Amino acid sequence: MPDYFDQLTRQPDEQTADQEPEPPAGPDEKHAGEASTVDETPYTASNLKATAQELLKYGLLEADRKARLYQIAITQTGEINRILEPFDLRLKVDDIRGLAFLVVADQLFRDGDENDDEWSHPLVRRQRLNMEQSLLIAILRQHFIAHEQEAGLGAGDAVVELDELLPQLQLYLGDTGSDAKDQKRLRGLLDNLKNHGIVSDIDANDQVVIRPIITHLANPENLQNLLQHFRKMAGEISHRDGTSDSEEGGIE
Repeated sequence: MPDYFDQLTRQPDEQTADQEPEPPAGPDEKHAGEASTVDETPYTASNLKATAQELLKYGLLEADRKARLYQIAITQTGEINRILEPFDLRLKVDDIRGLAFLVVADQLFRDGDENDDEWSHPLVRRQRLNMEQSLLIAILRQHFIAHEQEAGLGAGDAVVELDELLPQLQLYLGDTGSDAKDQKRLRGLLDNLKNHGIVSDIDANDQVVIRPIITHLANPENLQNLLQHFRKMAGEISHRDGTSDSEEGGIE
């Protein structure tokens, strides 16, 4: 009968022999473990994925063009914002005009310098409009607001003819002396704004539809100041032209 000293002097090989090795995990057990890991991964519903992807691709959803995705955006705003949060983006909804669009999260500005007007975002390309484009946006916005005042907020289909826009543009930018050049300038500006989603294509009747997103693209106070600046410039030019004509008349 082994005593205490026998246990102390027992060889390691004998101890190993007494311990039965555990059998290796079979393939079924391995797959079961992997499956449980996969099942624990959060799953995003396909409708939320489609809505978030559409917003990341185009930046906005309009109720009259993407009704199903727009409805998902306004009813599950919190879920979509959770998807967008790592990208410093946020969903903003204008339910009166049927708009859901992306804006840069406020956190991005709070983290930067207080006096730094410049900001950058890896997914957002900051577009700088030139003077003529900014002027046309201000003119188009006036037309859109006038349309809403007449037809009601969210009325949509704010259609404007090129013949209405041309004299207003000429008032501020001047007349080139050629109708063809003035038309080409206006069409080029509208084509550029179309790429920003502000207007539609020019149709066969020389009309464009002003998109409701125009109300959120620029500060109305800044646009009004821009128009006043152009009016002042146009007035100074007219005054100089009138003075020049008077001087020429005196010489004669």
